[in-house]
Amino acid sequence: MSDEPRTADLGYARVDLDRAGRTGDAEVVYGAGKTPSQVVGILRTLHERHPDRAVLATRVSPEALELVGHELPEAVRHPEARAVVLGEPPEPRGRVAVVSAGTSDAPVAAEAVLSVRVHGAGVDRIDDVGVAGLHRLLDVRERLVEADCLVVVAGMEGALPSVVGGLCGVPLVAVPTSVGYGASFGGLAPLLAMLNSCAPGVTVVNIDNGYGAGVFAARVARSARERA
Repeated sequence: MSDEPRTADLGYARVDLDRAGRTGDAEVVYGAGKTPSQVVGILRTLHERHPDRAVLATRVSPEALELVGHELPEAVRHPEARAVVLGEPPEPRGRVAVVSAGTSDAPVAAEAVLSVRVHGAGVDRIDDVGVAGLHRLLDVRERLVEADCLVVVAGMEGALPSVVGGLCGVPLVAVPTSVGYGASFGGLAPLLAMLNSCAPGVTVVNIDNGYGAGVFAARVARSARERA
């Protein structure tokens, strides 16, 4: 067993330094609820332990994005995804298609895209192919079937994952978003629709959880290529 410490106690956080050894993926900073200086401190600590891999912070506030730019100028900020990457992403293994229903779903889709890249898979991003214009989805079907895993992001009535699941047999994780009018109940309606999908093989993560979907999909894609 390595003599390196498995945890760094920063006072405000106990940073898991051993997660990459246990799971293959380093800890990710969940920025919501953390101060900008806390986000910077955890990112710096993780990068010092894992200088050879990218470290990701998600749900980063505008204030934290600004401080990261000053304190960690080598970090790459992604305002659309509300995220920061410190370090170089690995050489991609496998490919994930991140499919979103509409432009309003873009922040969650962008978080999924970034999570896939940081966790070691390539990405094909396909935007604005919701069920209101099925011809748009049919036009990209070949890109769907060529992927090792799919992340399908949709709000409103959440129908897109069921349609995609009926078009191809690629492993699929659905992401409901909080986009929609009042009766969507902040994403609850698409979440329930996806959980009740008639299409077989549709797995579902929580509302707006592009990060969780991206990690799952990257692991599927990496595993598929390792076994090929």
